[in-house]
Amino acid sequence: MSAENNKALVRRFLEAHAKGDLDTLEQMLAPDVVNHNLIPGQRPGREGYLQSFTEFHAAYSHTRYVIEKQLGEGDEVVTTFAASATHDRGEWMGFVPTGREFKALLVLLHRIVGGKIAEQWGGGTGLSELRGLSLEQAERERVEQELLVARRIQQATLPKGVPELEGWQIYPLYKPAREVGGDFYDFHLLSEGRLGVVVGDATGKGVPAALVMSTTCGMLQLAARALNSPSPGEVLAQVNETLVARIPSNMFVTCFYAILDPKSASLRYANAGHDLPYLHRGRGEAEELRARGMPLGLMPAMSYEENEIALDVGEGVFFYSDGLVEAHDPKGEMFGFPRLRALIAEHTEERSLGGFLMEELYCFVGEGWEQEDDITLLTLRRSSSLS
Repeated sequence: MSAENNKALVRRFLEAHAKGDLDTLEQMLAPDVVNHNLIPGQRPGREGYLQSFTEFHAAYSHTRYVIEKQLGEGDEVVTTFAASATHDRGEWMGFVPTGREFKALLVLLHRIVGGKIAEQWGGGTGLSELRGLSLEQAERERVEQELLVARRIQQATLPKGVPELEGWQIYPLYKPAREVGGDFYDFHLLSEGRLGVVVGDATGKGVPAALVMSTTCGMLQLAARALNSPSPGEVLAQVNETLVARIPSNMFVTCFYAILDPKSASLRYANAGHDLPYLHRGRGEAEELRARGMPLGLMPAMSYEENEIALDVGEGVFFYSDGLVEAHDPKGEMFGFPRLRALIAEHTEERSLGGFLMEELYCFVGEGWEQEDDITLLTLRRSSSLS
């Protein structure tokens, strides 16, 4: 099923859930459905899900779900929606009816297999009464569930593989923090054998950052295919116009976009406020790849400067996110750009650059380090002359 069909299926499922339509739910749940949001006392599996659903509607009336946003990627759908219901029918989790309306903002992630709901994760606000938990317990559970949802959104968005190009090596390395940030990278297969390479970071943490990151990735893919242009600045400009109107005013996205022509070994690039990649010449040098441009989603009608380099055999470009340079040691000192540039300059071809830098980072931060932000590293290297 397509992503759009999966989103429509989840909408039908939530509509039936709100209406208390048990027959439809039974038809839409997979026989081995897994619910990762069990309430106290709920049995796992399909029967436990249906029993909990029946008990909820025996206790609550006027249940209403208003979907605010949906994202679909592969077999997974993320839905953000407002829920409300009145506790006026019967006991629920030991709570007697109060006649009061409860409201919650929920984020659910569903996995679809064979046209049925196979897995469900979720989190949200306003659920303490429903789960019969103390506010402190409810808050801890809410945070954990949102972290899980954010991580699944991010994992569903990142590419599943790496393009294979004759004469080129591509090495991505992604290490998420516990509190998921907005890091992303992606590859665009373009006409005439060209390859688009994207590394970026959406501001914030958790579900909001993951949603903006996923949205941006999708927009970049669509713009790159629709424009079919050798101009990375043109792609960034179009995505910026779309994002300005669609993301919260307090959020933005940094993004470095490069288009590689593997035949001519040229790399044309533009930058939307992202940390500058380094060109590694292999002669004890590391040069910054500079191009001016504002982050995506901040202001309309932005233009993005473009530059171009040619890569010789053995040379490469190193892309990264701020989680690397902003890591702190026990004394509070940052890993920093000067240290990163020096390490890249001294690196030899005997080991992978990403692995080498992570080893240096671990030595710098010491034991017991709690990673503060996602870390994304990506190396693009010309390994041989084309035949």
